[in-house]
Amino acid sequence: MKKTLTILGFLAVFPAGAALADDDCFVPMADWQPRDAVARMAEENGWTVRRIKIDDGCYEIDGRDAGGRRIEVKVDPGTLRVIEFEYEDDDDRRERDRKGGDND
Repeated sequence: MKKTLTILGFLAVFPAGAALADDDCFVPMADWQPRDAVARMAEENGWTVRRIKIDDGCYEIDGRDAGGRRIEVKVDPGTLRVIEFEYEDDDDRRERDRKGGDND
């Protein structure tokens, strides 16, 4: 009985774990676009690139949008399709620094 419950519990959790991995890129390195192409794509979108790195098999662009807001963009390395786009909130960081940081 315990073995059956353990197996059922695993099967119930397994699909949720697979859904969490949707932001990962599974593109063979031979099919990746070069970093220069990522930089050009960012420039075409009006973004200023601070750094391009690899995260979870995807390109990740850290920079600023045309309005000057900090952005983090996850890009498929094969198609250069934007997978995830996040605005970083500078106001929270400034507010935390003004209050003395996280060392209180």
